[in-house]
Amino acid sequence: MPERENILIVGVGPGLSSSLARLAAREGMGVALAARSAKKLGPLVQETGARAYDCDAQKPADVDRLFDTATREVGPFDLVVYNPSYRIRGPIAELDRDETLKTLMISCYGGFLVGQRAARQMLERGRGTIVFTGASAGVKGYAQSAPFAMGKFGLRGLAQSMARELHPKNIHVAHVVVDGGITRRADDPRGVIDRGPDGTLDPDEIARTYLFLHRQARNAWSWEIEVRPWVETF
Repeated sequence: MPERENILIVGVGPGLSSSLARLAAREGMGVALAARSAKKLGPLVQETGARAYDCDAQKPADVDRLFDTATREVGPFDLVVYNPSYRIRGPIAELDRDETLKTLMISCYGGFLVGQRAARQMLERGRGTIVFTGASAGVKGYAQSAPFAMGKFGLRGLAQSMARELHPKNIHVAHVVVDGGITRRADDPRGVIDRGPDGTLDPDEIARTYLFLHRQARNAWSWEIEVRPWVETF
């Protein structure tokens, strides 16, 4: 029988990450989930059979502990997804410096920490896929959104640099630009976004895109894919 594949999803919430966890479980993958508070993932863990771990992705010690523990309990990872982000908005002259730093640490530096540990493990095995979740803010900086633009531009640069370095070593690195709001389930504590038919991205469909990236043949690897509703301007 073929060896079971394993996935680690960092920054799990009720939207895209949960959809990806469900899809991976249906595909027979071993699933590890990481969030700042793993307690909130109880229902998803019960549904998918996943393992859940506490991890603040901007802290090196947390990321190291996550990889050490999850690898021991689930196995080495074939697919690692970095999904956390944080944002503040406001006029450039009035932005809070500490909140701006937090945005950069979570949106970008955490991606470096997770990407670095994933790369170390995958280089030893000679294979693997690392996917970073980006946003339209990573390709165009909106007014009064400088911290988020800096974080997502940095994450995109990290992904591109890693792709150029690691693709020749049989490690697929990809960046997904999520250009638009993501549909929220009725049980999402954040509430439902209603933008009309096709006004938001279905998280289940984005999840399928991530799995498609992981399964691409290496002679046709994509380093970046944009996903958006057809009604979204760009």
